[in-house]
Amino acid sequence: MNILSDRINNLSESATIKMAKMGRELAAKGVDVISLSFGEPDFHTPEHIKAAAKTAMDKNFTYYTPVAGYPDLRKAIANKLKVENNLDYDASEIVVSTGAKQAIANAVLCLVNPGDEVIIPTPYWVSYSEVVKLAEGESVFVQATAEQDFKITPEQLEAAITPKSKLFMFSSPCNPTGSVYSKDELAGLVKVFEKYPQIYIMSDEIYEHISYLPKHESIAQFASVKDRVIIINGFSKAYAMTGWRIGYTASNKEIATACDKLQGQITSGTCSITQKAGTAALEGGLESVEAMRVEFKKRRDLVYGLLKEIPNLKVNLPDGAFYFFPDVSAYFGKQYNGKTYADAAELSIYLLEEAHVATVGGDSFGDDNCIRLSYAAAEDKLIEAMKRIKKALGKLS
Repeated sequence: MNILSDRINNLSESATIKMAKMGRELAAKGVDVISLSFGEPDFHTPEHIKAAAKTAMDKNFTYYTPVAGYPDLRKAIANKLKVENNLDYDASEIVVSTGAKQAIANAVLCLVNPGDEVIIPTPYWVSYSEVVKLAEGESVFVQATAEQDFKITPEQLEAAITPKSKLFMFSSPCNPTGSVYSKDELAGLVKVFEKYPQIYIMSDEIYEHISYLPKHESIAQFASVKDRVIIINGFSKAYAMTGWRIGYTASNKEIATACDKLQGQITSGTCSITQKAGTAALEGGLESVEAMRVEFKKRRDLVYGLLKEIPNLKVNLPDGAFYFFPDVSAYFGKQYNGKTYADAAELSIYLLEEAHVATVGGDSFGDDNCIRLSYAAAEDKLIEAMKRIKKALGKLS
């Protein structure tokens, strides 16, 4: 008898976590593995943020916290949204969670009923569709091609809408493609949403500060849909705080209250020390953030040049995040040592085993033709990784 619930049996393991685990297991055997599978900055958390955490402990901020977050942090987030994004939110419309991933789950579980349809442009972050499964909703995928710079059109969006449509989920800058929607492109989508007031919009902006365009554009800037937008953001990427586990939503009061209620029954409030560190991050300015962004842009340009040197690889130049999502389909059906590699997932395993470079197959992101690789690694590692990938792909025939 199967003792586990259908809910967990139907859930897929995170592909990014799976590949990172496989890479670590191979490294534990003494293999020199270069991991480009995880979305994690290789920078340390800035010193002023760590200092704030130490001070918080010394001042005994070690007790349970309000479910939605400390008032000073929620006010700091609301202020950030006003100053950086020109968006008006009250602190009561902010809910702090244990990472942006929990913020996403909160929003989906509070909005989606069984049978509701959730429109997801592909490629998409691996957990979107899995969270929809947990809510017993139905994912409706809208394919954006490399020729579209992996961004959907208003016509594609409208074609996907049905009477069951409840939520639209997307990220900009995008994980896994690094694509960024411009203000005009967002305005085109907004014109469609204006016709369908029953559809809410989850805007994942966790890579906001890792963008190589002059200005970040949020879909929440459009007054006609702002009350239906749930902004997802956090501290992991911009402030190199992945292990601190802190994210947040900004939404209308009804949704915020619902997320507070749900979170109160699952994890309750986010770690007190982490929250004080988050407040310091927001109040400490963007100097460290900008330094990291500049470094990521250098790495992007470096890796782009190296990827372009690999035969039969199709690659876009991303405007944000720290990923490339090259099309590797030209290598499907090719062999090495008697084994044929049929798709991106198998090719990703091949690169791990033969090149000792960990990437992630694009099937988990909704595009079977691509693999995702992160350039959040030191330049020497990136140069070596591209060299290994080029050599390994060259062995296929």
